[in-house]
Amino acid sequence: MTELDDEHPILRVATYNIHKGVQGLGPVRRLEIHNLGLAVEQMDADIVCLQEVRKDNRKEAGFFDNWPEQTQADFLTPLGYTAAYHTNAQTKWGEHGNALLTRWPILETHHRDISDHRFEQRGLLHVAMQVAGRRIHAVVVHLGLVHGSRLRQTAQIQQFINEYVPDDEPVVVAGDFNDWGFQVKSMLAGFGLFEYDEQPLMTYPSRLPVVQLDHVYARGLTPCGLFVPRGRIWWRMSDHLPLIAEFRLRD
Repeated sequence: MTELDDEHPILRVATYNIHKGVQGLGPVRRLEIHNLGLAVEQMDADIVCLQEVRKDNRKEAGFFDNWPEQTQADFLTPLGYTAAYHTNAQTKWGEHGNALLTRWPILETHHRDISDHRFEQRGLLHVAMQVAGRRIHAVVVHLGLVHGSRLRQTAQIQQFINEYVPDDEPVVVAGDFNDWGFQVKSMLAGFGLFEYDEQPLMTYPSRLPVVQLDHVYARGLTPCGLFVPRGRIWWRMSDHLPLIAEFRLRD
């Protein structure tokens, strides 16, 4: 955590769809999980929200000689951080889902299946942390590809927050929203969740980004900065670019 001054610390939150740690197709695909580990550490974020994180994949483990023995969430966790993970999707070869890495103590975790139809397995990961003496919540999401599904999943996010997050405790909702319109943003604003309100920062596709699919919204925190790391190393590691948001903790 950076500090503006002793009374107004800054909380840095990153979100990143890591594309299961592999880029490319077929026999020319390449393993990027080792580079991603360095990238996560370089972000220096207090909370890192990750999507498309593999718990295991027998096919890829057999293809790459240097496939990590750990789960990707554990492998990407910097020294001094703690990881939370939950599977969203089970496939023929393994499992993948959302993860959260944090340098602050984890108090509790929850998961909810928010799949809207049988062709897409989706879920949200909720983590409550003790941050600078305050209880702060984070919800990691990866919404569906169908517009109607995203709206229904956004309503499920609100229902979950109403159940698990007290009104007087800050909450961050971050992830890959798969949405470049305004309805999801408007719905979240109606729930009191806002992001840094400037021009959109494009995050997809990483090589030549034209839309912002990744967002960090918050309630009970003051947005004060938002940026996207640039450069060849970033677009080589995933089909998304990471998004990093900064929030001022309120009294």
